[in-house]
Amino acid sequence: MRALIVDDERLARKELMKLLEDHPMIEVVGEAANAEEATQMVNDLNPDLLFLDIQMPGKTGFQLLEELDGVPLVVFTTAYDEFALKAFEVNALDYLLKPIQPERLAETVSKLAEKERAKVVALRGPEKKLGLNDQVFVKDGDRCWFVSLSNVRLFESDGNYIKVYFDANRPMIHKSLNALDEKLDERAFFRASRKHIVNLSWVEGIEPWFNGGLMVKLRGGDKVEVSRRQAAKFKDMMSL
Repeated sequence: MRALIVDDERLARKELMKLLEDHPMIEVVGEAANAEEATQMVNDLNPDLLFLDIQMPGKTGFQLLEELDGVPLVVFTTAYDEFALKAFEVNALDYLLKPIQPERLAETVSKLAEKERAKVVALRGPEKKLGLNDQVFVKDGDRCWFVSLSNVRLFESDGNYIKVYFDANRPMIHKSLNALDEKLDERAFFRASRKHIVNLSWVEGIEPWFNGGLMVKLRGGDKVEVSRRQAAKFKDMMSL
């Protein structure tokens, strides 16, 4: 796995690199001292894994994740105890408390190895659209999530924001639906109307609707109207 270390403390970066020498499955491809450097390096290097400090001068580790379109696996490294993460409902792979202990790092690497056996990490090319196997970082106020796009059933435009539907959550992100539509794989997500993008894998039923449109029912009960202009395209995509 190709890893990027993001930490404003040079000694902390060097110490982690030294510890990782005992784990050849992880190749450190770069190190960044702040979020700005890390954003560029993630775009250039496409790492599979981030060892990410939370508290850094300028932008925090969470703010860095907000700026990434596709989020690699994340292991947080923090000088604070577990309570510091309780406000953040994230599915990070793991977190390591500084100073990092070799035994604790070995546990994290074991988790990585298990994840690698379960799923081959796809290479993230710069032109690759976001599909069902990708995950994104969503932040709404003080709440944060790592969300697999396979679990997002619906995106709904609400002014200058987008409401993201997954599980029982409806966080709002500051983004336009047009910008999001350009980043999503059209084989997995469909622009139903000016206000909605649906996950095709969640479609449970379709019925005719007013003015030549369609009404789509998603698993879980959500209903989305497909505009007349998009109805023919939608029928083609959902047919054999």
